[in-house]
Amino acid sequence: MKKLLFVLVLTFALALTACGGAPAEPAPEAPAAEEAPAEEAPAAEEAPAEEAPVEEMAEAFKVAVIMPSSITDLAFSQSMFDALLSIQEEMGGEEAMEIAYSEGMFKVDDAAAAIRDYAAEGYDLVIAHGSQYGSSLQEIAPDFPETAFAWGTTLETFGEPNISAYEANSHEGGYVNGVLAASVSESGVIGVVGPIEVGDAALYVKGFIAGAESVNPDIDIKIIWTGSFGDTGLGTEAANTHVAAGADVLTGTAQMVTGAIGLAQEQGLAWFGTQSAQTSVGPDAVVANQVYDWTSAIKEVIAGTKEGDFGGEAYTITLENGGLVMDYNSNYALSDEAKAAADAAVQGIIDGSIVVPVE
Repeated sequence: MKKLLFVLVLTFALALTACGGAPAEPAPEAPAAEEAPAEEAPAAEEAPAEEAPVEEMAEAFKVAVIMPSSITDLAFSQSMFDALLSIQEEMGGEEAMEIAYSEGMFKVDDAAAAIRDYAAEGYDLVIAHGSQYGSSLQEIAPDFPETAFAWGTTLETFGEPNISAYEANSHEGGYVNGVLAASVSESGVIGVVGPIEVGDAALYVKGFIAGAESVNPDIDIKIIWTGSFGDTGLGTEAANTHVAAGADVLTGTAQMVTGAIGLAQEQGLAWFGTQSAQTSVGPDAVVANQVYDWTSAIKEVIAGTKEGDFGGEAYTITLENGGLVMDYNSNYALSDEAKAAADAAVQGIIDGSIVVPVE
């Protein structure tokens, strides 16, 4: 009986297994797909900014000038320095044109050393502003064939391809000053203070005499050559001698005349200047000045040098080409008749109807 009961129980269990079976284990959950980390796109490399092309600055044109006196001498040296400053401004300032200068070069040996030094330092144009420097320039220029040299006042280039020369027809403005001087003189005596009887100084005096005599053939013109371009004491002494002889009008040339102009100012005399404007020294005495404007001549030398033509030419400044300018002192009570005579003289020289004798 027990055996039968065991068999029944076993049979029932088997039946249950066949009908339902063992409970299925839950399927393991598929692991969540891991999100692949998003790869950061490489930052786009910025292309290097293109540098703006650097414009090459043109090298400044280099000019050196050697002068016997100061750049503020109110005469020969200042006339050239003022012209260079004017050209520098016109060219665009110091970045376009460099100016170096040696002033007070009374000793020719010192001037020669300066000329050679500037050429050796690579200056494009070296100006020896004085007729006393000619022999030095003639010796030095052949050693620097690609340096331009210029000198004056003269028309002599020595046949050298890199030497230019410049001259002032100072007798032209001298003539005009002479016309005015004879017109304003009451005593009929005029005193001339000259340096050395050479170059533009000699031409000026010849023109002055011719102009004065065209107005008054009997005018008494007294001349003293001091033998110096720069000794103002000698200039003043000569002026005093003229005043003692009855002169009421004075004129003179070169840098040594500043003392004579001061004397004219003190004693109420008339003064006629040349080379540079001198009215500032004698605002009540100066009637007129012949002013040298070297601008046009030096500009031509510079233009030629830039084109590889280093010299061999001579230039002359005149009333006609504007290199000589008559400058009248507006504070001086010049009569209309005298001014008209001066204007007529200028026009006559320009149109050729007046030929100033210089022999």
